[in-house]
Order: sequence, then structure tokens, then C-alpha cells
Amino acid sequence: MPNLALRSQRVVTPEGVRAATILIENGRIAALLPHNADVADATLVDVGNRAILPGVIDPHVHINEPGRTNWEGFDTATRAALAGGLTTLVDMPLNSAPVTTSVANLEIKRAATIGQLHTNVGFWGGVVPGNADEIEPLIAAGVLGFKAFLTHSGIDDFPNATEDDLRRVMPILARHKLPLLVHCELSVEDDAWKQNDHRSYPNYLSSRPKEWEDEAVAMMIRLCEEFRCPVHIVHLSSANSIAPIAAAKARGLPLTVETGQHYLYFNAEDIADGQTQFKCAPPIREKANNDQLWAALQAGIIDFVATDHSPAPPDLKQARKRRFYHGLGRHCLAAAGPTRALDSCPPARRHAPGPGPLAQRKSSSTHRPEP
Repeated sequence: MPNLALRSQRVVTPEGVRAATILIENGRIAALLPHNADVADATLVDVGNRAILPGVIDPHVHINEPGRTNWEGFDTATRAALAGGLTTLVDMPLNSAPVTTSVANLEIKRAATIGQLHTNVGFWGGVVPGNADEIEPLIAAGVLGFKAFLTHSGIDDFPNATEDDLRRVMPILARHKLPLLVHCELSVEDDAWKQNDHRSYPNYLSSRPKEWEDEAVAMMIRLCEEFRCPVHIVHLSSANSIAPIAAAKARGLPLTVETGQHYLYFNAEDIADGQTQFKCAPPIREKANNDQLWAALQAGIIDFVATDHSPAPPDLKQARKRRFYHGLGRHCLAAAGPTRALDSCPPARRHAPGPGPLAQRKSSSTHRPEP
């Protein structure tokens, strides 16, 4: 493979954006050189002022194949990801059917990727009641870690785990140094909100209070400390949990945290009644809360942003009836991006190498596009 040199006035590096030339040998970055470096032995491509940045890693996507490919499949998901600068995705154990809670189901999912990948793709296994005996076989089969819900997942074939279920699997994950990813909501049945206006966003927001999330995060911090199992909090939305997370990290616990772009970009005050495209769980909260998420991201308490990309057909989002009670709580698909300067929080760190350590198993655990 001939050597290639990419030159730009805006090369995004961990230290910031600068003019540079990137030397690529045998398909890999070999050196980051000064902008005017002599690269006579390589084919030079000068892109001028166009930005060159590391491929984005998204460790939190729901691709839904096999079984729910009318929602999305590997071909369209990875094609769209690549068009947006994402080069590695890690697929959640749901909403595919079957869910990835056994080796047999993992192999069905792997077979579905053949001839369809345009990016690298890895897989998370799932923790559900009764599958503790599947954890080590799934590890041997190459999953990058495991995902558990502490509340109903939205589909009945992936039931939520209890604390007892987690206690069975966390010693195994600690021994293998693999992360447990957790949807943190300890829900309490309360049908009162269902008696109110089903189109009201404030009504839906009140149905999933911060306390659910805060109590779940506190439980996971406690279990993380007890078992020294790497724990990753997915899509943090409650700013109340920032302080205990910071304290746990200060104690040296193997705890990491992500939030989603929709929690940073959208605010509850701006969501009109009936806009069920914004329904997600945990819900999008108030601006004052979300400003604190921004600050925690800038301070490094929140480690990175992941999309929780989870497409659903319009009818499942109640696009016509516009009722939050009935609409599927999958994460919103509206475009969201930064709205403030992040000089102390480089996007390359928050979206590219930042998520990498979460899914750092041997490369054979990740499936690559076919030539």
C-alpha cells in the first residue's frame, strides 16, 4: 500500500487544532508532521482549510438487526455513521431480536452483519435475570462488556436486572476487567401521571423524576466500590448525580459516565405538548439542570458524549396521536450539536478517543468492513 500524506490548516489533535501534515503508512497513521514537511515519498493530498479529525467512536447505539430491521439495520446504520465521521460503533444487546444475552444469540447477530458493514462494529452483551451462566461464554466469544437496565427496557424480551442479578455478574466482570454499562433508573410504579394530559411534556417529565436516576446511580457507586468492577453510567440526565459521581471518581473507583447530546442541546422548557419525537428515558430535563451537565462535561466529571442512537418508526413514536404515555421512549432523532464554546473540552477528546477505553478489548472483538 503506497504511503499517503494528508495536509490541512486544521488538524484536530488532543492538544488542539493546528496546521499539520499526517503521514499514513500501510493504512495507519505513522507520524504527525509540521504543515510544510517534506513528504516526497508519499502521495500528498492537501485539503486546505477543511478539518481532519480522528474517526468518532460511538459506544452506545441500537442498530436493531436482526429482528427489527424495519427500525434500522447494519447497512443503513453504518453507512449513515460513516457519512457523519463515525468509524467505530458498539451495538447494544437490544433492540435486536433475539437480544444478545447468550452466545447463540450473539452468533445470530454476527451473521446478520455479513456484507453490510461500512464501519467497525463491536458488541455489548446483556445482563438479564437468569443469564449469569452466559456471562463467561459471552466474554470468551468476544463481547466488549455488558449492559443492564434497572427499569423496564422498553421491550419485554430484555427484562431489567435486580441488584441480586448484578451481584452475580459483577465479580465475573471485575475479574475480566470488563465494564458493566447501566441504565440508571430505579422506577416506582405510579399511575397518577397517566390520569393527566397524555400530550403534556411536563406531565411526562414528572413521571420519571430525578430521584429514580439518583438512587440508581448511588446504588451503582456502592456496588462499584464493593466489587471493584468497572461501571459505566449511560446517558446521565440528572445533574443531582454529578457530585456523588465526582466524589466516587476522587476515591479512585473504576467509574465512567456518558451523557447524550440531546440532554445538552434540548431543554424541557422548549418542548411543546405533543412533540413525542423528544420522548426518551431518562427524559430531557430543564435548562438549569442541563447547564450543569455541560459544566460537568467540561470539567471531565462526565467522560464523553454518546448518541444512544435508537431509531424507531414514526408510528411507534405516536407521531400522529402525539401522546407521551403511549409513544415509544426511544432516544430522539432530531439533529443536535454544540451550542457553546468548548475550548476546555475538545470535541476530538469527547467523541473520538474519549470513548475508546470503554471498549478496549482485543481488536478481534470488533468486526470490520469487508474489503
